[in-house]
Amino acid sequence: MILIKTKAEIEKMRAGGRILAAVLEKVAVAVKPGVSTGELNNLAETLLKQQGATPSFLGYGRERGTPYPASLCTSVNEAVVHAIPSADHILQEGEIIGLDIGCWYEGLCTDMAVTVPVGKVSAKALKLIKITKLSLAEGLRQVRAGTYIGDIGSAVQNFVEANGFSVVRQLTGHGVGKAVHEEPAVPNFGKKNTGIKLEAGMTIAIEPMVNEGSYKIKVLTDGWTVVTADKSLSAHFEHTVLVTDNGYEILTQ
Repeated sequence: MILIKTKAEIEKMRAGGRILAAVLEKVAVAVKPGVSTGELNNLAETLLKQQGATPSFLGYGRERGTPYPASLCTSVNEAVVHAIPSADHILQEGEIIGLDIGCWYEGLCTDMAVTVPVGKVSAKALKLIKITKLSLAEGLRQVRAGTYIGDIGSAVQNFVEANGFSVVRQLTGHGVGKAVHEEPAVPNFGKKNTGIKLEAGMTIAIEPMVNEGSYKIKVLTDGWTVVTADKSLSAHFEHTVLVTDNGYEILTQ
């Protein structure tokens, strides 16, 4: 069921989104060689709680018996999404890291992600980050009441593939707000004028996951970490956005 948010709910999501964006900006600044992913997680958790927000990832999946054990996802190099932070995972010069975070604020949820370099990285890694971020912008340009979910995916896919990379197919963006994941799914591939029609008041998380090599992925034995099947680099960007009559509003900024 597609959920249309009320004005009051949207205002709460705006507030939560501002908190989330400020927290993620500080976590991204803390990324440097020698820092552990566990330290980044602890920082994110502390900052969220200081603002009266609750991490939405911590404990997620409890119903399936494998609750996510952290507040932040820290996906390094070939890790696409959902990598678990650890005090033992020390960041190295030349790596890239995807930082994915969500929070509950006044009963509503927002979600966002960025990918940043660890120190000095290769030109190809920088290009991957840049194209992934720009592909999110391409997807956002399609958002307004009356367009289709497929318009978003088509724009992302065409842009990414024109630049020599691939988009992950098995994972998608999603509705968000009253739950971490709501309907509809928001794929990063597809055809224009297909899928559900967007309506004003919908809140969706658009999140291109872009691989340097093949789009194929696999899940590691921890049950969470998704990596590229060919061990190529992967990058990830995400915003929670409100669909409006004339376009969109980014709630996580």
